[in-house]
Amino acid sequence: METVKDYFYFVNLYSGVLADKNATIYPMFDRAIGMRSSRFAVSLWFLYLVSATAIGGPNIDHNRAVNAENEPHNWLLHGRTYNEQRFSPLKQINDDSIGKLGLDWFFETNLTRGHEASPIVVDGVMYLTTPWSRVIALDARNGTMRWQYDPGVPGKKAYDACCDVVNRGVAVWKERVYVGTIDGRLIALDAKTGAVVWDVVTIDPAKPYTITGAPRVIQDKVLIGNGGAELGVRGYLTAYDAATGKRLWRFYSVPGDPAKPFESEALKQAVSTWKGGQWWKIGGGGTMWDSMAYDPDAHLVYVGTGNGSPWNRWIRSPGGGDNLYLSSIVALDPDTGNMRWYFQTTPGDTWDFTATQHMILADIVIDKVPRKVIMQAPKNGFFYVLDRITGEFISGAAYIPVTWADGLDDQGRPIENASRLYRDAPRRVTPTPVGAHNWEPMTFSPDTGLAYIPTKVLSSVYAQDEDFVYSPEQKDAWGVDLGVDERTPEEEQTGEPPGFYITAWNPVLQSSSWRAEVPGPPGGLLSTAGNLVLGGHAEGDFNAYAADTGNLLWSYFTERGILAPPISYAIDGKQFIAILTGWGGASGLGRGSTNPQVRNRESARLLVFSLDGGTPLPEQFEIEMEPPELPAVTASAETVAEGKRLFADYCSRCHAFSKGGAISNLIDMPGASHAGFQQIVRDGLWESVGMIGFGKMLTDQQIEAIHQYIIAAANESAR
Repeated sequence: METVKDYFYFVNLYSGVLADKNATIYPMFDRAIGMRSSRFAVSLWFLYLVSATAIGGPNIDHNRAVNAENEPHNWLLHGRTYNEQRFSPLKQINDDSIGKLGLDWFFETNLTRGHEASPIVVDGVMYLTTPWSRVIALDARNGTMRWQYDPGVPGKKAYDACCDVVNRGVAVWKERVYVGTIDGRLIALDAKTGAVVWDVVTIDPAKPYTITGAPRVIQDKVLIGNGGAELGVRGYLTAYDAATGKRLWRFYSVPGDPAKPFESEALKQAVSTWKGGQWWKIGGGGTMWDSMAYDPDAHLVYVGTGNGSPWNRWIRSPGGGDNLYLSSIVALDPDTGNMRWYFQTTPGDTWDFTATQHMILADIVIDKVPRKVIMQAPKNGFFYVLDRITGEFISGAAYIPVTWADGLDDQGRPIENASRLYRDAPRRVTPTPVGAHNWEPMTFSPDTGLAYIPTKVLSSVYAQDEDFVYSPEQKDAWGVDLGVDERTPEEEQTGEPPGFYITAWNPVLQSSSWRAEVPGPPGGLLSTAGNLVLGGHAEGDFNAYAADTGNLLWSYFTERGILAPPISYAIDGKQFIAILTGWGGASGLGRGSTNPQVRNRESARLLVFSLDGGTPLPEQFEIEMEPPELPAVTASAETVAEGKRLFADYCSRCHAFSKGGAISNLIDMPGASHAGFQQIVRDGLWESVGMIGFGKMLTDQQIEAIHQYIIAAANESAR
């Protein structure tokens, strides 16, 4: 009788190994060891060894990915499912139990700067990325490290990254982990060991391309885009064979030199919308650096495209035109890369209003008719609902007060406000180049029918750069002067004060249901079936709101600024909420929290919460430091003014005179840095950490002018 029992146990074990090796095999071995029949026990061990070898790592294939909705305990894809809703059906943690939420475990990344990744969780293993495109695999139960991988990105590549050396995550597929690197490579790793399987260069290394976005895998094709439009490149999306790394197809978002053959029919149609300029010499832009979504039924992949290169359309395309396919959503056939349809959110973009922001697929009822839609809240401040099969515009409305346009026409085309065009004079515009909503993922709850958007209401002054000449060394493809507030009056009335918000948006009514203000730029968001919306912000608080009302239900001070979106998963019936902390990115290199308890220049952390969590964070110690002895200003007012101009052109991308940023505040430089200023700035003494040498771009006299400006600013600050 015992042998019969063991036989059925053997069958169950074998089924468990095939279904979920990590979750099933180890508990069952406890009983196998105690079996009376040693023959069956030995057989089980042999079965495990054979099955483990055959099955390998996480076995995500097309069928499992398409049905990810049926695995709420995992977070298999970047947005949990291909529809990118970032909604978790788990509800053990809910609006009633949230008060019991506490820190279960944490993991120190031992890195600073922007942490923006969405971890992937597959069968008890978590895969995440950190700055410099490093990959870490952890036990999702307790944070024990399984392996880590450093692609060895050269420090000097940081100068090619407009918005920090960030990375937004990996893709996991058939026992492999895929990551794009800041220096333009796509790498396949063994999911069990982190060993490199293949490594391909996806870009022209001579040009300032970067990769910060997470790859997506569709039917054994790894899709990856790139960034760099601010610095002078041409955007494209490429598909690679997941097994071999072989390039399969490439979709260019903007036309190249019209004297050469076009790469696609789509580009033949697009070239007539570029008029009079020589955009291809600076690249043209349109980089596809972040968001994607996939509809398995329609077999369409949706990709957002970026801004022009240069930004300024009067330089890029002086004869006008929409400049397709800048600032657009494009629907592609994932088998061939051919375009099925497009929708341009900002025709002829001249403000850096990209459409690379998060896109969400949903089935909703509009005017009593079920519609398959794609939704986006791009930088330009308008929320769009489109038919995702045809690209038809269904509806749109401003989700913040915008001033660059007076609304949308019946085709969804913005009605530009001519009084805010800056070609002839500086103009104050809302939103700013940072956008009303940037890369930070929004979320959609099918329970409430609301989209939740990390929102910024800010304005900036744009002015024509009359002296623009593209410099491949300086890598400045803006053609715009920004923030010159003294050159224009405070002329806009937005209807509400500038600030940062979590906005709950009804895509059917195209109106706000609620809005919660936060004290700093918000990070990405997660919604759950527990009637929760969760997310953090620059001031270090990780918050939970009631999804239906917006009431703040819970808050946890993380000690670091937050950019990344949370995820949720479960193991053995226990729900976890995980979020990466670590400030940086476009908003945070030189600027950050005003709270002195937020330590953005100390190690960032992954924090994982549960209802029975009670783990404390390490105690923070205050280090009293004597203020640096400031050198005296020895230069003339004219030289200091020249240093200020050069600082804006060469340094302000990363450095600001703020104490809360992820990179050193230069007005607090110690004496050794003042003494070695020429060696640091000219010769690249600290190139290994991202501070390149500017000796080919600046003379010693110009570098000293920058130094004198910093000294003057430091002395002024000390008064």
